[in-house]
Amino acid sequence: MSEIAATTVHEAYAFACMRCGYGWEQAYEIEHHVDHSGHAFVVYKADGQRVPSPLSTPTCAKCGSHVVRIMRAGRVSMVQQLLRPQQTVRPEKPGEQTAAEEMAVAAVRAPGPEGHHWHLSDLLRPFHRR
Repeated sequence: MSEIAATTVHEAYAFACMRCGYGWEQAYEIEHHVDHSGHAFVVYKADGQRVPSPLSTPTCAKCGSHVVRIMRAGRVSMVQQLLRPQQTVRPEKPGEQTAAEEMAVAAVRAPGPEGHHWHLSDLLRPFHRR
């Protein structure tokens, strides 16, 4: 198929599997083409490889489920940064940790597989209204 014009746009998306809770982000090069008949078509590339559109049937890399939430880029990395242990000032008296600090410490100390994946509740916690 011969092409008349091509424009490339860079987009990134965050994904969360609603089945297993795995979260990831992926950047795409989206090439907009017009064939010789004047019909527009789009080619998605991730890491230089042609891939199907992530918007039509996203697939969880962990469990293979197609029940995947698509979010704007930065959502997963934002949660990862929030869960990353940070240097904090310790309370002066023992037992004065806040509930958020206790949860963060428990998450860091929790045993688990070497390749940690994010649970859906971890991804959605920053958006919970109090």
